[in-house]
Amino acid sequence: MTDPVPSGGGSAGPRFDILMPYYGDVTLMQDAVRSVLAQDGDDWRLTVVDDGKEAGVPEWFAALADDRVRYLRNERNLGVTGNFNRCVELSEGEYTVLMGCDDLLLPNYLRTVRAALDHEPKATMVQPGVDVIDGEGRLSRTLVDTTKERLYAPKGPRPLTLSGEELAVSLLRGNWLYFPSICWRTEAMRRFRFRADLGVIQDLALVVDLLLDGASLVVTDTVSFQYRRHAVSESSAKALSGDRFDEARRFFRETAERLTAHGWNRAAKASRRYWSSRLHALTLLPAAARRGPRGSTRGLIRHAFGSIGRGPTA
Repeated sequence: MTDPVPSGGGSAGPRFDILMPYYGDVTLMQDAVRSVLAQDGDDWRLTVVDDGKEAGVPEWFAALADDRVRYLRNERNLGVTGNFNRCVELSEGEYTVLMGCDDLLLPNYLRTVRAALDHEPKATMVQPGVDVIDGEGRLSRTLVDTTKERLYAPKGPRPLTLSGEELAVSLLRGNWLYFPSICWRTEAMRRFRFRADLGVIQDLALVVDLLLDGASLVVTDTVSFQYRRHAVSESSAKALSGDRFDEARRFFRETAERLTAHGWNRAAKASRRYWSSRLHALTLLPAAARRGPRGSTRGLIRHAFGSIGRGPTA
């Protein structure tokens, strides 16, 4: 690893460590960094962990000359999950934000999170309100996002605190969280880390681990984060090839067994059925037929219409 650019925060670390695993578009990453620098307060620090080799990036960070920012470049490529775990290792604050290098914090992000934690000081996770933007930064609303909001996300006055099997059932029916926007309690996140055998669904796997350990989530509807959804991404490419759904099917079935052993039979049933993942596969069939790898439609059909399996009923 290259030496990080020093930052403030002291040996105990800041309250909020914002970690940015970076690989890819330089301009989008620079916009993301600037959005962090617009946050108020003196209780945060930004650390960018570069998993690529783009020219000029170290020099750009050096020119920032901002002691709230640390930058380091991995000596070898760690991959998505490996770099996520590297970021978690580097976090020294009480809370960690693992934001995407093409996403944007709105200026009120930390104010929103602080207010949520004042409301529920023991919360493990905070999910703020999120706007979705496209590759050009324009507000966007895809079928996926509309379904998250209208069908899967919990209803009720905000802030809303959720935990236990109720939350597990909700997320396994359809994962309505926006992972890069979440603020996590660092100690809990570090205890479980991201699974190295998962490349796309590792965020949901971490949340399930935390819920089984007694974690709670605060949801607020104050929009303070912009999540960038590209037409082409690693997850969408894997989806068209079927790789994403092979991983998802394995995860949901393994998780159903864990939840049954834990006594959460309703959550196990939701995991065994994985309806939202099946519906997602169906929505991708036309695109896979047009431009996906040869034979990819067979994998999507198998995922969408495969057997649910047997297990205890609630």
